[in-house]
Formats: sequence, C-alpha cells, structure tokens
Amino acid sequence: MNLIDLPQVLTQILGFLLMVWILRRYAWGPVLGMLEARRQKIAGEFAEAERRKAEADQTRAKYEQELRDIETQKRTKLQEGVAEGQRVAAEIRAQAQKEAGDRLARAQDEIAREREKAKELVKEQIIRISVRTAEKILREKLDDAHQRKLVAEFIDEVGAAR
Repeated sequence: MNLIDLPQVLTQILGFLLMVWILRRYAWGPVLGMLEARRQKIAGEFAEAERRKAEADQTRAKYEQELRDIETQKRTKLQEGVAEGQRVAAEIRAQAQKEAGDRLARAQDEIAREREKAKELVKEQIIRISVRTAEKILREKLDDAHQRKLVAEFIDEVGAAR
C-alpha cells in the first residue's frame, strides 16, 4: 500500500507551478507594479512634505528675522524719541533760564532806577528842609538853646523823610 499516489502528487505540483506561472504573468506583475507605484507615490509625498517643511522653516526664519528687525527699529525709534524729548526739555529749560535771567536783569535795572529816584527825592527833601531851617535861623535871632532845638528838629525831619 502506497500512501502517496505519485500521479496525483505530480498533477498537484504541475497545477501549482502552472498557477504560480499564471499568477506571476498576469497577477504578480500588476500587483508588484501597483505596489511600486504606491511606494513611489508615498516616497513623493514624503519628499513633498520635507520640501514644504523646509519651506515653512525658511519662511518662519524669515519672519523671525523680520520681527527682530522690527523690534530693533522700535527700540531705535523709542531711543530717538527719548533723545528728542530730552533735547526739547533742555531747550525749554535753557529758554526758561534765559527768560528768568532777562527778567532778573530788568528787575535789577528797575530797582536801580527806583533807588536813584528815591535818592533824588531824599536829596530834594533834605535841600528843602535845609533851606527852611536856614530861613528860620535867619529870621530869628538865635541863642544857643534855640539853635540846638532847630538842629534837633532838622535831624528829626531828615529821619522822618527817609
């Protein structure tokens, strides 16, 4: 008894080889082609994703540089504004000091003129008092006590006139 039937095994082997050849000829090639196309498509998508990522990184770097430039410009403008403000404040202070100096000089001139007027006024009063005293002395015959009294009155009038 033979457990293995040789013609049946050979038929099965032949059928298997025939099926492999048919699959290889008509199915395996297109399946491998589809798999290769799919692999290429996926590789292309990965390459496109890498390209886009590199492009995005480049764009991000460009925008970051622009932001740094804008920040630098902002700081520069701010510093220029502060410097301009300080310059204007210094000009205002200088102008105010000049005006204060001018007012002080005018006030001192005015005080000097008023002082001169006051001196002239005192001088005129002293002359008037002196003339009146001299008139009194000449009109009266004076003794020593009377002369002292007139001089004291003169001194009091001069003191009151100041």
